[in-house]
Amino acid sequence: MSKIINRREFLKRLGIGASLTGIALTGCKNAEKTIAGSADSKDGGMTYRINPKTGENVSILGYGCMRWPTKPSEEGKEGEEVIDQEMVNRLVDKALESGVNYFDTSPAYCKGKSEGATGTALSRHPRESYYIATKLSNFSPSTHSREASIAMYENSLKELQTDYIDYMLLHGAGMGGMDELHARYLDNGILDFLLKEREEGRIKNLGFSYHGDIEVFDWLLSKHDEYKWDFVQIQLNYLDWKHSKELNPRNTNAEYLYDELQKRGIPAVIMEPLLGGRLANVPEHIVNRLKQREPEESVASWAFRYAGSYPGVLTVLSGMTYMEHLEDNLHTYSPLKQLSEEEVAFLHDTADLMMQYPTIPCNDCKYCMPCPYGIDIPANLMHYNKCVNEDNIPTSSMSPDYAKARKAFLVGYDRSVPKLRQASHCIGCGQCAPHCPQGIDIPNELHRIDEYVEKLKQQTI
Repeated sequence: MSKIINRREFLKRLGIGASLTGIALTGCKNAEKTIAGSADSKDGGMTYRINPKTGENVSILGYGCMRWPTKPSEEGKEGEEVIDQEMVNRLVDKALESGVNYFDTSPAYCKGKSEGATGTALSRHPRESYYIATKLSNFSPSTHSREASIAMYENSLKELQTDYIDYMLLHGAGMGGMDELHARYLDNGILDFLLKEREEGRIKNLGFSYHGDIEVFDWLLSKHDEYKWDFVQIQLNYLDWKHSKELNPRNTNAEYLYDELQKRGIPAVIMEPLLGGRLANVPEHIVNRLKQREPEESVASWAFRYAGSYPGVLTVLSGMTYMEHLEDNLHTYSPLKQLSEEEVAFLHDTADLMMQYPTIPCNDCKYCMPCPYGIDIPANLMHYNKCVNEDNIPTSSMSPDYAKARKAFLVGYDRSVPKLRQASHCIGCGQCAPHCPQGIDIPNELHRIDEYVEKLKQQTI
C-alpha cells in the first residue's frame, strides 16, 4: 500500500487550524511572531510547517535537486556522466512515502538537466502529493531579455511536467548587486510578469533566493508591501549565524537575514544547512565534541536540527545524492527534536572553535563551472578543505606527522582531481569569480593551492 500523503490527507490528519508553536532561540528577537507554524506529526513521522498564506503543510525536510546522482554515459565521451534517472526515481519514491513533499530545483542545476529528471520522477505520483520549487535562473546576459526569461520559465513548466509552480524564486538575487537585479528582473518587466502569473494562479507562491549584496536583500524587503513576498530562501546554519561575514566580507550573517524576515512575517526556506557539506565533514576534535553529546546521532544531524528549530523556517533543503543521506535526514526530522537554548549555545560555541580552521568557503554549488581551461574548480577547493578538516595539511618537515600528512594530501589530490583538471592549469582569467555566491577569489585560491602542492612535491624529509 502506498504511503504517499497527499495535500488533502495532510489537512485531514494534521488539521488546518494547528496551533503555531515556536521556541525562544538565542538571537531570535522576534520568536513571538512565529509565522511558519509547526504541525508536528502525531505518529512519529515527518514534521511539517504550515504555510501561513495557503495553510498547506510543508515537510520540514525539503529535497534539494542540485546534486542528483550520476552514472557514466553510455554514448558520451569517456568520463562523461549523466543523471541516473533510475536512482533519482528511487530517491523520490522513498522521500514521498516518508512524508517529504517539497522539491527544489532550477534550470541551472545538474548542467541544465535537474528539472527534467525531477519532473520525470515526480510525475509518476499524484500532483497534489508534492510541491515544486524552481527558479528563474537567467544569470547569463543572453537570458536577460523579457523574451528569453519567459522562454526559460515556460521551459521549466515543460520539463517539470506541470501547469503551475508551487514556489517560484528569483534566483540568486544579490549576486551581481542592484545593477544585475535591474537587468535580470526589473528593467525587462520580468518581475511584473511573475507577479501576474501569481495573480492568475500559475505561480502559487513567489519569493527570491538571496546571495551576496545586502543592498539587494534590503531593497527587495523594502518593497514587501508592493510585491508581497510569500517566502525567501536564505543560507542559514550554525556557522553562518554569526560568522558568515568573517568567512567572506561579501556575505551577511544569517542572524540578520532571518530576523529581517521575521519582522515582516515572511517564511524562510533554508539552503546550505551543511554549508556545502562542511558541517558534515568537520575536524576530528569537533566530531568528538558532538559525539560526546549525542553518540548515536550523525554529525550532520546537529546542523539539520539547528536549521529546523527556528520557528520562522518553512522547510530546510538538503541535496541528498545517496539513499543514506536521505535516510539520515528522515531520522532527524521524523519528527524533529527541536534544540534547547543550551544546545543552540553549544553549537554557537562549536562554530567559534571551527573558525580557527582556515577552510575555503566553497559550497560545491558549481556555479563557477565550467572552467574554459578544464579545471574542476570545486574539486580542488573541496579537497583542500577535506584535508584541513582531517588535519592532513603538513606545514613543517620537522613535524612528526609530516610524512604521513604529505602523502595523504598529494595522493588524495591526484585521486580526487585528475591532473589535467588540477589548480596548476589556472591562468587567472577570472571568468569564474563573478559567478561565486560566496564571493571567493577563485583564481587566488587555485594559485595558492597550486603553490602549496608544488612546495610539498619539492620537499623531502
